[in-house]
Amino acid sequence: MQIIADVGGIPGKDCRGFCKYCYFRKVTESHPLGCRNCSPGKIGCETCTEGVAETKNEFLPPFIVASTVQNTLMMGDYRDQNLKINISGGGDVSCYPQLQELTSTFHQLGIPMHLGYTSGKGIDDGEFASQLINNGVDEVTFTIFAADEALRKKWMSDPNPEESLKAAQTFSENIELHAASVIIPGVNDGDVLRETCVKLEEWGAKALILMRFANYTHQGLILGNEPIIKDVEPHNIQEFEAMVREINKEFNLRVTGTPVCDPENEAPFAISLDKNKEFLQFIPEVTGEATILTSRIAAPYIQRIIDNIEANDNVNVYAVEKDIGCLITHEDLKKVDLSELKETVILPGRAFVHDREAERILSLDGVDRLVARGPDKLTVDGEMSSTLTREDVIERELVAFRELVSAINFFGIKKVDF
Repeated sequence: MQIIADVGGIPGKDCRGFCKYCYFRKVTESHPLGCRNCSPGKIGCETCTEGVAETKNEFLPPFIVASTVQNTLMMGDYRDQNLKINISGGGDVSCYPQLQELTSTFHQLGIPMHLGYTSGKGIDDGEFASQLINNGVDEVTFTIFAADEALRKKWMSDPNPEESLKAAQTFSENIELHAASVIIPGVNDGDVLRETCVKLEEWGAKALILMRFANYTHQGLILGNEPIIKDVEPHNIQEFEAMVREINKEFNLRVTGTPVCDPENEAPFAISLDKNKEFLQFIPEVTGEATILTSRIAAPYIQRIIDNIEANDNVNVYAVEKDIGCLITHEDLKKVDLSELKETVILPGRAFVHDREAERILSLDGVDRLVARGPDKLTVDGEMSSTLTREDVIERELVAFRELVSAINFFGIKKVDF
C-alpha cells in the first residue's frame, strides 16, 4: 500500500520548464469544468478549476509534507500493511529543493519510498541519485523520453541530460526503475525507441510504460490548449497497441502502454476476452434498463462484456468522441445523439461534468432522463497494470462491473412483464 506524500509544485514552473509535449503546456486560464465534487447549484469547484490545471499548488515546505504523512500513519491502521511512501507532486519531484531532507526524514520512519513521476531534470549532481538510494528510495518512475541526450535537451528542456541519464542508470542498477516515455511519431519511436530499450535493458530497468501523445481535445486535452504541437499527428489506437506489443516481444522489459495495452496480463478489460468468459458468472443479473455512456476506446470492450452476460436487451453502450472516459466533459455530452439514450444514463465516475448540467443536456429532447455515475474505473491502465498479475486485473474488473451493474439495477427503470 502506498501513502502519498504530495510535495506540490506547478507544471512548467517547478520542473525547469515545460517539455514540448506536456499536457499542461499552453494552458492560459482555468474555466470551471464541472465534476462530482461541485455543489448541486454551481458548476465549478477547486477540483475542476485550479485542481485539474494544477496552477496554484506551490512546492510545500518539507515539514508540512512530512507531518501530513505522519498524521496519515497515526490515523490509519497500517500495522499489517506492506507500506511505501509515494513522493509525488504537480512539478517535477527531482526539482523539489528539499528532496534529500524529506527522504532522509521518511527514512527514519523505516518505510521505503517511491519517487513518483520524475524526469530527472532537477538532477545536476552525479551523487544525487546515490544519496536518494541511501535515504531509502527503492523505486522510481522516471520519464526517460529517449536515452539520447540531444533529444532530451530539445524535447524536454533538460539542462543537464547527461546527468539525468546517469541518474536513470544509477537507479536502474541499484533499485527498481520504471521508465516512461511519451511517444512522439517520428521523434522517439522506431529506431530511437529501440535504442532506448537497449539502454534500459543494459542498465537493468524493470519496466517501460509507453504513453501515447495527446495533441487534440478528443484525445484528452480538456484545458483549451489544443494542439500542443502543431503538425504532429499522434499514433492512432491500433498503431499504438501494435507498437506496445512489438516492443514487449523484442525486449526483456515489462512493457505496458496507456491508454492501451498490457500484453502480459490482458488489460484493459481482460474479462471481455472470450477465454475469460467463465469469470462473468460472478457479475449479477442485469434487471434495470440504462445506457452506459463512455469513451470511444472503452466502448467496444464494454459492449462485448454486455453481450457476453446477455444484457443487451436492457443495456446499450454509447461512445462519445473522447478517448478517455474520465476526461469526458459537457462539450462531449452536447454532441450525443439523444435518440440513442435510454431514460437512465450511467456516466464514468470521474467524468468532468456537473451532475445537474449533465441531466439538463441529456434531456434536451424532452425526455426527463436520470443521470448517475458508475465506478471510477472499470479496468486498469498500463500505469498500474505492470504491478499486477492477470488474476489481479480480472478481480479488479469483476469488482468494478459488479458495482456498475448495481448502479444500473438501482437507477435503471425496471422492465415489467405483463
